[in-house]
Amino acid sequence: MRAVVFEQFGREARVRTVPDPAPAPAGAVVRVEATGLCRSDWHGWMGHDPDITLPHVPGHELAGVIEALGPEVTRWRVGDRVTVPFVCACGHCDACAAGQQQVCDRQTQPGFTHWGSFAEYVALEHADVNLVAVPRELSYATAAGLGCRFATAFRAVVAQGRVAPGEWVAVHGCGGVGLSAVMIAAASGARVVAVDVSPAALEMARRFGAAECVDASGVPGGAAAVVRDLTGGGAQLSLDALGSPETCASSVQCLRRRGRHVQVGLLPSAAGDPGVPMSRVIALELEILGSHGMAAHAYPPMMELVRSGLLRPDLLVTSAITLDEAPSALAALGQRASGAGVTVVEPWRTED
Repeated sequence: MRAVVFEQFGREARVRTVPDPAPAPAGAVVRVEATGLCRSDWHGWMGHDPDITLPHVPGHELAGVIEALGPEVTRWRVGDRVTVPFVCACGHCDACAAGQQQVCDRQTQPGFTHWGSFAEYVALEHADVNLVAVPRELSYATAAGLGCRFATAFRAVVAQGRVAPGEWVAVHGCGGVGLSAVMIAAASGARVVAVDVSPAALEMARRFGAAECVDASGVPGGAAAVVRDLTGGGAQLSLDALGSPETCASSVQCLRRRGRHVQVGLLPSAAGDPGVPMSRVIALELEILGSHGMAAHAYPPMMELVRSGLLRPDLLVTSAITLDEAPSALAALGQRASGAGVTVVEPWRTED
């Protein structure tokens, strides 16, 4: 198969021909029809993830068709349309037994613990536990984002953030996860303040339901003070959807009393530990929460909202590129102004 491979961290990857994957006894091989280009992939390419060994194929949010199955798989058939959470759970540990597969003790992650979906085919572990059916009316490009960005935002806003109608929700960073969070919070009846440095990203956030937009570039006193002013004292719920010491601190600082901060964006060690204002956390009795994807069994409520049209993840996809274009696009994710919306790679797509 053809796949994007990098042999050194931070050095441009290239498309190579590599052996086709084979399914594990309880696993599956999926023909990749679409895979998202995500900032998490950039972190992996830069060497920020300790699980990656070289050479490596990135890519972790995907949709496609089952090509082959291991003999222990019982719930799926070759030809089924599927997506998968970026956290593939074992199904047997204590966390899985409690229904918390997104923090599985023995999790695997395509594109991190093993070769990923920037390829024509990808191997996935424990198919009966992790695969999610993709309805016929959903395109592969739309379904690909459900495995990471959209599902991650859904759980961060709804389950971890416990959003309620009428609340103020601040979203710091309007990339794929952030824009998804804006859309989901607005659809839940919340009033959303979107924070970013990109006018294009903020314009998309407004289209997806943000009541207020804050350009954080060069704001005197910082974005947190602006959010507190716009919301009449602070947000009840705030998410750092980018993952930087600055956005993490700003998310906490913009909360009102007994507010909830959810950390969604990755905070790589290379950026240093974030300066969380713990004196404010104590004085205002704030909650600090993490959010790490969403288990496959939790997808049905989100899928129903997508099928009903209340949630429109298709609107997040702004471009589709070929496998040959993926290496340069991956490197470009390091530039903060790398474009608004979501780019998907279609491995079987040829140049127009």
